[in-house]
Amino acid sequence: MKALRYAQRLVGFESVSHQSNRLVSKYLEMKLNKFGFLVEELTYRDAAGTLKVNLVARKGNLPPPLEHTTSVATATPPAAPRNGLAYFCHTDVVPVTSWFTKEFGPFEPTVRQERLYGRGSCDMKGSIACMLAAARKFDWHDLRRPLYFVCTADEEVGFHGIRHVVSHSQYFRELVNRQVPAIIGEPTQLEIVHAHKGSLRLVATARGTAVHSSTGIRTNANLALIPFAVEMKEICEETEADPRWQNRQFTPPTLTWNIGLRDNASALNITASESVCSVYARPMPDVALQPLLDRVAAAAERHGLQLQIIRACEPFWVPPDSPFVTAACQLAHRAAPRTVSYATDGGLLGELSEKIICGPGGG
Repeated sequence: MKALRYAQRLVGFESVSHQSNRLVSKYLEMKLNKFGFLVEELTYRDAAGTLKVNLVARKGNLPPPLEHTTSVATATPPAAPRNGLAYFCHTDVVPVTSWFTKEFGPFEPTVRQERLYGRGSCDMKGSIACMLAAARKFDWHDLRRPLYFVCTADEEVGFHGIRHVVSHSQYFRELVNRQVPAIIGEPTQLEIVHAHKGSLRLVATARGTAVHSSTGIRTNANLALIPFAVEMKEICEETEADPRWQNRQFTPPTLTWNIGLRDNASALNITASESVCSVYARPMPDVALQPLLDRVAAAAERHGLQLQIIRACEPFWVPPDSPFVTAACQLAHRAAPRTVSYATDGGLLGELSEKIICGPGGG
């Protein structure tokens, strides 16, 4: 019942990604302090200037230092014994454009037939609540190894929070130095996930001039963008058909190359001064994506477009037979781990060798 009460309280905070998560973070910091954690607060402002808060907390003393340590993000982590446990979560939720009932709102947590309804109750405030309920049971002095609790912002909109933690947190450096095993608590119905796809965005922009089409002046940015989009369609079809670009460990096994088009023309009889083609792809382990990126870059140059390549996160991969994955499967009574096609903060945790994704709830 503790976990349910925590979940209801957490859901009540309207922490959608474009708003500040300050209040929900303040609540969590209060709880973590009460349960004996030392809390490191890391704040930043997003592109819109909105305050965001990350929390990185530790409960328990550090054991004697390891023989070898790593202190910078670019160094290769040493092999190290298991040294505690780290839990990763995010406090932001996706926006609510519509809601399924008028009886209660998305931020009014409500229990119906033993289910908790409310935005974020599954992804992933329910998971946070369960971990809070578990963490409170352990006394600092009874812990032989420390427990870490990491709460990030902006997971739903580009993993900006975990990126800030990786760059600025002293406690995260401890995790890397000691190679602490990590659980990313996303909802998996308690399945053990050892791999997921990454996140990659390509943005090609064509420039023109806005004039009335009756002038006959051919300054429409779309004229440069259309042939580029045709080439993107060809790549899309190729990746869906050619095994070179596929990994059968995932469902679907493809990059799911998705193309979006938009221009800024104010009316049908006005030429576009800017036209944009966006491609979203999901990189996978063991699929060499660079040849495709080279083709995209060549096409953009050929058609006179500006190109941005935005890597939000890398694919997440841990060997399915690794000791930590095997132990997690045994504890969760699962015959084998699985893969998923979405991405998580775990895609930014490449410095940690032992990690899984596992949490309550899920679709």
